[in-house]
Amino acid sequence: MLRRAKRARVSFDGEDVTKPSSLILDTELIRYKWVSYGGDYPEWQKLIPTEFNTVAHFDTVEAIKATLSLKALSDNPKAYPIDLTIGDGKLIMANPDDKGQADIPADTDGQGFVRIDGQYLTNALKACGGMVDFKLTNSYSPTLFAVDGYQLVVMPMLTDKSKDEQKRDYEAKAKAEPPAEPVTEAVAEAEAVAEAEAKPKRSRKRDKVAVA
Repeated sequence: MLRRAKRARVSFDGEDVTKPSSLILDTELIRYKWVSYGGDYPEWQKLIPTEFNTVAHFDTVEAIKATLSLKALSDNPKAYPIDLTIGDGKLIMANPDDKGQADIPADTDGQGFVRIDGQYLTNALKACGGMVDFKLTNSYSPTLFAVDGYQLVVMPMLTDKSKDEQKRDYEAKAKAEPPAEPVTEAVAEAEAVAEAEAKPKRSRKRDKVAVA
């Protein structure tokens, strides 16, 4: 119908166009209306990690070649996880079932391990291109690819190793936190003060004074 229309008028259902409203398209024969929905945009900045324990600087071209080789060795080319081990001046990429492994030269700071979906990893490497900084906090937190101000977050896959690390970290954090102080006495004192203030005050009777 739009191809046959000679004229079309676009408008919004509402006077304030800054607020969610319906988009209206009028032609000679028919009116089209698309309803708009309002909402708050998620705070995506909080998803970008800012603290890291391990960093690797390597060439994405060599890493992409390694991911394609590991994909060819995988039983399922559509879903193939890849283990990444960082340390000692290299990035080791391997299939979880030990069918293949590739060592990529890298400038490393610290040591770390993480498992990432192979397709997500390949897409991230292609998006970054050239030399990239790969940053890890641990094996279960979001990972970060960074190059020339461009940042890309990739979620890792949980493994038995990452679950054990997560459990240890939570237990260590719980032990490090000081126990909460008992508040029973403070609450009882506050309730007593509030109860005393709530009671009506008795007015004192003044003594009569004789006037001569």
